[in-house]
Amino acid sequence: MNYCILVTGIPASGKTTIADFIAANLELPVISKDKIKEVMYDDIGFQSREEKCKLGIASMNIIYYLAEQLMKVHKAFILENNFENISREGLVSLLDEYSYKAITITLTGDYKTIYQRFLERNASPERHRGHVVNECYPEKNIGRMEKQITYESFVDAIVNRGMDQFVVSESNIRIDTTDFATVDKNALLDGLIKALDDIQND
Repeated sequence: MNYCILVTGIPASGKTTIADFIAANLELPVISKDKIKEVMYDDIGFQSREEKCKLGIASMNIIYYLAEQLMKVHKAFILENNFENISREGLVSLLDEYSYKAITITLTGDYKTIYQRFLERNASPERHRGHVVNECYPEKNIGRMEKQITYESFVDAIVNRGMDQFVVSESNIRIDTTDFATVDKNALLDGLIKALDDIQND
């Protein structure tokens, strides 16, 4: 069976942590859009919001390219990204072309709680600054406080871009990560293995 796992959901919902956990337990490679963007931020940089958006588009195209290379050799893999409605056509096209099955794991929860986590993440020194700043990276004014998006804009982006509802098949697992410390990752893994068995026997 040829398959891939899509780990998606709203910003700051814990996608990277969950993707890495699944990868370690199922011994699968992870292709992360954010990790690709970080390399481009460091090696290319940007001088405007427009240039930053272009790097985001390029990173999505790189994801498609890498996914296709793995599909060509019948390898299973994980894609980690906050996929949106606009992402669906490209992914479905690849899945159909290479006869791949996909399981979507969507991380969601209480928007207000996760918005606060989003703000805390952006303020953390561990967060790559390329994700936080919008006008210039590497920064000319290091340490400058960036204006945060409002809660209303945070929710509008989730709803209007379909981050919370993105699916490409009937195999979907939704996880509430409002309190990430209470997420039962082992139960998630058991559910994922069952879903893989189901699509294999479909």
